[in-house]
Amino acid sequence: MTLEALIKKRGPIKKIGVVGMGYVGIPAAALFAESPLFDFVHGFQRDSSSSGYKIAMLNRGESPLKGEEPGLEELLKKVVTAKKFECTSDFSKIAKMDAVTLSIQTPFLNKEDLLPDFSALKEGIRNVGRYLSPGMLVVLESTVTPGTTITLASDLLEKESGLKAGKDFALAHAPERVMVGRLLRNIREHDRIVGGIDDVSTRRATELYSPVLTVGKVIPMSATAAEVTKTTENTFRDLQIAAINELALYCEAMGINIYDVRSGVDSLKGEGITRAILWPGAGVGGHCLTKDTYHLERGVQMLGKDILDYPKGEPSLYVLARRINDFMPMHMFHLTKDALERAGCSLNKAKVAILGWAFLADSDDTRNTPSEPYRDSLIGGGATVTVHDPYALEYPNVPLLQNLDDTMKDSDAIVIFAGHHQYKNLDPDHIRTVSGKKHPVIIDGRNMIDPDLFIRHGFVYKGIGRGDKNMHKIIG
Repeated sequence: MTLEALIKKRGPIKKIGVVGMGYVGIPAAALFAESPLFDFVHGFQRDSSSSGYKIAMLNRGESPLKGEEPGLEELLKKVVTAKKFECTSDFSKIAKMDAVTLSIQTPFLNKEDLLPDFSALKEGIRNVGRYLSPGMLVVLESTVTPGTTITLASDLLEKESGLKAGKDFALAHAPERVMVGRLLRNIREHDRIVGGIDDVSTRRATELYSPVLTVGKVIPMSATAAEVTKTTENTFRDLQIAAINELALYCEAMGINIYDVRSGVDSLKGEGITRAILWPGAGVGGHCLTKDTYHLERGVQMLGKDILDYPKGEPSLYVLARRINDFMPMHMFHLTKDALERAGCSLNKAKVAILGWAFLADSDDTRNTPSEPYRDSLIGGGATVTVHDPYALEYPNVPLLQNLDDTMKDSDAIVIFAGHHQYKNLDPDHIRTVSGKKHPVIIDGRNMIDPDLFIRHGFVYKGIGRGDKNMHKIIG
């Protein structure tokens, strides 16, 4: 029997399994469960010491994501109350599903050697494969190295199930395209890239995703093209950020304001003029931008190394961009050290308050936060460090405080690392009183404060790209 005949015999997709209850899996599961076209959704989560707590929370209709995520908790309560969603650690229930998606992180063990850590993804695929049945659809949503769906995923599923991809079950890659803080909106409104290993798989995956789209539409392509699309999206965004970050470093060196230059460049509009000029900052964090460049690089090494026509000996533009963005926390360290010296304080005797541990504004997402290498550099230089974040409540081996005054008390330097809205209206008089310093240092890594206001109040100010202010006269 052909795959198309098996799917026809199974009928429309009614029961869905979502493997991985994180920033992608939770909203996806809730939206599938909300659709009247689907009968039931199982969220599959390992009952581990680090993440097993999510199971009970989700089954109470509570979101484990603590940042501002509009509508998510209300939707979870709705689908749990309607008995259309349940989270479980019992992977054998996959056997009753018509379609299963996997949303599992894919970090890198070694970026220099282009070695991804697919251990969690492999475990998830094996769990699905053990309970795979004829006519089922399996979709990878995780961002992966191009070629992964048609090789690693297909091979593992076939080995565990004894079935054949494209003959006995459908297989596709449909990468997530979400940003923390707007998860539900992004899934509904963004176009969905759907790449099957064959036309039948693509059509079945389209059937799965179409009901949750409102503004967005499905864009079909091959599985490998879908993988390249996702890694390219994040690689290009990282490249754009690197471009403005390097320009910010240039502006600092030349004594000018990056934001004046940015406004000037952005002002040129017209037919045929497209310039996506972003904003500089203290560093790039998160699970995606920090590693997807390496997935793209690994993909071309695996699939096209002997075919690629590229200047011999020249480094990858994309990897160079990644390194520029990785450098920004160290630049923040340099700004901090220079500002402390201007204030008459050596780094090894300084107390530094970091404002913001999450990498994204108004979020609790601390994955690959640029605050961490910055903190490590401070501690390596002998400084005492406190960290404040209103959303992130815990992080391994890093005490996170929720009281801002306690964080800044007796600090020689206050350093803004995240764009949380709580940091937009900082009062220089209050900070100066809490710090107890005549000339406290303030370093702005996200353009959150008015430099002149703090300079007038006796602060030593430095900011990313603020070459016009970074060597200001100290007042008082």
